[in-house]
Amino acid sequence: MLTICNYHYIRNSFENQYPSIFGVTQEQFDNQIRELGKTYSFITLEALQNDIQNVLSSDINFMLITFDDGLKEQYEYALPILNMHKIPAYFFINTINHIERKVSAVHKIHLVRSVISPDEIIKLIQGKFGRKITALEKNTAQSFYHYDDPANASVKYLLNIILNPIEVESFIDSFFCDYFDEEDMVKKLYMNQDEIINLAKLGYIGSHTHSHLPLALYSENRIISELKISKKYLETLCNEPIISVAYPYGKDAAINDKIGDLAHEEGYQLGFTTITGTNTTNSNLLLLNRYDCNDLPGGKNYSQL
Repeated sequence: MLTICNYHYIRNSFENQYPSIFGVTQEQFDNQIRELGKTYSFITLEALQNDIQNVLSSDINFMLITFDDGLKEQYEYALPILNMHKIPAYFFINTINHIERKVSAVHKIHLVRSVISPDEIIKLIQGKFGRKITALEKNTAQSFYHYDDPANASVKYLLNIILNPIEVESFIDSFFCDYFDEEDMVKKLYMNQDEIINLAKLGYIGSHTHSHLPLALYSENRIISELKISKKYLETLCNEPIISVAYPYGKDAAINDKIGDLAHEEGYQLGFTTITGTNTTNSNLLLLNRYDCNDLPGGKNYSQL
């Protein structure tokens, strides 16, 4: 069987005017890796790629570590710890940050939320879009973003899932540009090409699609484009095959069986969701389950399960 533990932000401080992200410190990451090693057997990427069916059918509970968004802090803070423990991992890259030199909309939202209160953002959304979040949507938002308080969950659900992404990006940009320089943030937030190439030589790189969109809400042509652009760019940059993709958001309204089929048609062999659960013999290789790191041994919420 295979359990997958996913991370995003790894940094030494998460202090902001308003809390906007959930991550782990370097010390917490190291402690969790040690804790996971007591329960699971860390899998090599070679075994994952070449012997996946035996892995899934095994009585051994294998563990795979993954990272979404291609963040520089993952390279600077997490990779040295992984190397110390001799543990491989997948790092999934969005290519809009490199091809277009843009900050992903999801990260612009995180950054804006760090300097403007959620209540104020909700008022701004109502003024801009004439849109209030319904009681049902509030409940869904809390389920989708279960680490957030109700106000932050509502803001994230409206901006990431409900509202038109083109209009949202324009809306967020109007505030983002008041506080941040985009080119500077691209350099600070994301791995550079040399760092990606170094990871690719180890077989550690996968696609996180091009633009970090909730794919299931888009047309088939757009989904194919998102899968194709990132794969082509990373294979050209790294001179290595890219066989794995992690779907942004990866659950509920953002993912479905069709997306797994399209990923397979584009040449991906493994696909990763954020649907919680262990993977076994009957798992779809293009829709593998992943846990958030907070929900596994050593994570912040594990004792609450």
